[in-house]
Amino acid sequence: MKSINSKELQKMAVAESSPLTTHVLNTSDGVPGAKMALSLHRLDTTLMIWSMISVGTTNEDGYCPGLISREAFIPGMYKLRFETGSYWEGLGKTSFYPYVE
Repeated sequence: MKSINSKELQKMAVAESSPLTTHVLNTSDGVPGAKMALSLHRLDTTLMIWSMISVGTTNEDGYCPGLISREAFIPGMYKLRFETGSYWEGLGKTSFYPYVE
């Protein structure tokens, strides 16, 4: 039987408490997409506009926990916006896409 270290336990706890998760991978360099800014939005169907709910930054493992609470995660249409241009610029590289939704 495999033992679970404290880092894995922390990831499991976050996953259980957050109804929405994301994981960014930098496949160009073969590493997690750390320190990427992102934002969570929900569509207001009455006004037909996207409302920003929260912002965050991916951690060293490419995860961004705690974007929304279970109580706030109501039925609807959501989108995540990843600031890919800024991410690549921070690595000294260029990007075709300034953001990805």
